[in-house]
Amino acid sequence: MTRFASAFLLGLFALAAPAAHAETPTFTLTIKDHKFEPATPEVPAGEKVKLSIVNNDPTAEEFESHKLNREKVIPGNSTGTVFIGPLEPGSYPFVGEFNEDTAKGTIIAKQ
Repeated sequence: MTRFASAFLLGLFALAAPAAHAETPTFTLTIKDHKFEPATPEVPAGEKVKLSIVNNDPTAEEFESHKLNREKVIPGNSTGTVFIGPLEPGSYPFVGEFNEDTAKGTIIAKQ
């Protein structure tokens, strides 16, 4: 492959990568007082979605969903990211594993 062709292909990848991330819908979940807000976020079905999880508590929490096959520890006063989907329409329960009695919710995927 010529040097020009290599540079051209690298340029195409550099332009395509940010565009792919820019199109991913982002939804924010906040953890405060060991509760998720909103507790029932609605996301579009059939699309990959980025969950930005903001932990405003001073202690760590673990976002966990067996149905989504996702878990992520978010340290206190920090933000974590979880990608989900594309999802079929339906409901997907999740909990904060370190505070399951209070930190729980359900993601609703709608058409």
